[in-house]
Amino acid sequence: MSAPRIVDRDHFLDRIAEVRAGTSARQVAYPIKIREVEVVRSRMVGGGLVRVTFGGPGTAGFESHAQDEHVRLVFPGPDGVLRLPEQNGFMLSWPTPFPTTRKYTVRRYDPVTGELDLDFALHGAGVAADWARAAEPGMTVHVAGPPGGLIVPHAYDRYLLAGDLTALPAIARWLEELPREAAGWAFVEVAADSERIDLAAPEAVDVHWLRPGELAAAVRAVEIADGERVFAWMAGEAGDLRPLRRWVREDLKLAADDHDITGYWKRGAADYDDDHDH
Repeated sequence: MSAPRIVDRDHFLDRIAEVRAGTSARQVAYPIKIREVEVVRSRMVGGGLVRVTFGGPGTAGFESHAQDEHVRLVFPGPDGVLRLPEQNGFMLSWPTPFPTTRKYTVRRYDPVTGELDLDFALHGAGVAADWARAAEPGMTVHVAGPPGGLIVPHAYDRYLLAGDLTALPAIARWLEELPREAAGWAFVEVAADSERIDLAAPEAVDVHWLRPGELAAAVRAVEIADGERVFAWMAGEAGDLRPLRRWVREDLKLAADDHDITGYWKRGAADYDDDHDH
């Protein structure tokens, strides 16, 4: 699913409305900006996530339209130099070599207050996780994006959501934004009960909390009635998702527009770029 070039803001908003009124998911590009945002507050969400809330003038006009959209946080490189992209119309021109960045799901954006929430998984050390642990009001960071998002119409009979702790912010947003009459399943793999969080799931969406190593088998055990249209969204460790990719394509036989599977991270890789399958 390729995202067409943006002509103007009204054009991309019209495209979002068109996809939402349709029957299949589509990737829609947004106007991309680089913003300096300020930490307003931070707090733990369960035992595995820290939520950093950003504000300040830099969040004005932020675009937020899809559950899986992400931003890049730009950090100084190993030499301590912060190398930022330049605004180029609706796009960004990135310097070479590419700066030190990390991708995070947009958990919430409030256009009235200008507050932007990002949830950081705290398993292990890392550039972004270490920054989030130390985040205090007044600290600033540069945020690029989102570059776009997957717009999923509410035309499916069931929704199948699955992932690990890194996918939990997106799954939580999915469950909040689905229609209250939506049906389906949500599978979340966490390392401990303390990492569970309250989820605003529709009544007909079954939520399952799993331990590491249980995700693939649990997801493949779902029973889908003949003729039901399903949209599947999954994210997490790239290797753990491999059997689910095959299952979605070969067993469920979902069309490319009816699923989105993304490797958010890979064991042993410090700066892994998303591995998409849709």
